[in-house]
Amino acid sequence: MSFTAWLSLLAICCLGAMSPGPSLAMVVRHTLTGGRGKGILCAWAHSIGIGLYALVTLLGLAVVLKQAPMVFNGIAIIGALYLAWMGVKALGSNGGISDKLDAGNSSDSALAEGGDSVAGHSRAATLAAARDGLAISLFNPKIMLFFLALFSQFVMAADSLIGQSLIVFTPLVIDGLWYTFIALILSHPSVLPRLRAKAAIIDKLSGVVLILLAIRVIVTI
Repeated sequence: MSFTAWLSLLAICCLGAMSPGPSLAMVVRHTLTGGRGKGILCAWAHSIGIGLYALVTLLGLAVVLKQAPMVFNGIAIIGALYLAWMGVKALGSNGGISDKLDAGNSSDSALAEGGDSVAGHSRAATLAAARDGLAISLFNPKIMLFFLALFSQFVMAADSLIGQSLIVFTPLVIDGLWYTFIALILSHPSVLPRLRAKAAIIDKLSGVVLILLAIRVIVTI
């Protein structure tokens, strides 16, 4: 792969990562509910899903998906249902951002006392951040279309092991770094208190956005 081709790949990966969507909403939710660490974990779990799509494209399976619309539509429907489920959870009164923030504040003192339930809650939150980050990338039809429409052209330029590695790791690293940057900004001491003050509003808005995205996926299949 030439340096010029890699720069084009880099530019497309940057634009793809920076475009707003359910992935951004998911990183924002986990950053607000679990703090900087959970947001970064969600970001890199999401990037692993991006890397898997790049690998799939490199292996030629993207062509198979394109020629098998039933398989593609099935994955898209699963993704839409997952987005809708996350949206309903966000709109619900239990388990929302505002509730989790209150629970997190009250658990800080309990953690100092060595409560096992708090440790279990922390492990569950960690697993949830990783699960949601990976799932939102694997079941997001927008990401599938991105690789099918734009990314496949670079596979032909990957005529060596180094070029093939760049095909996989460039989108993975760019995606992880971008959402890590988002998590760092949102968790900054000067930003986080303002966001927490509006946690209930953010909770409802993120739920509405996720549900609208799910509806849009179903309509456009």
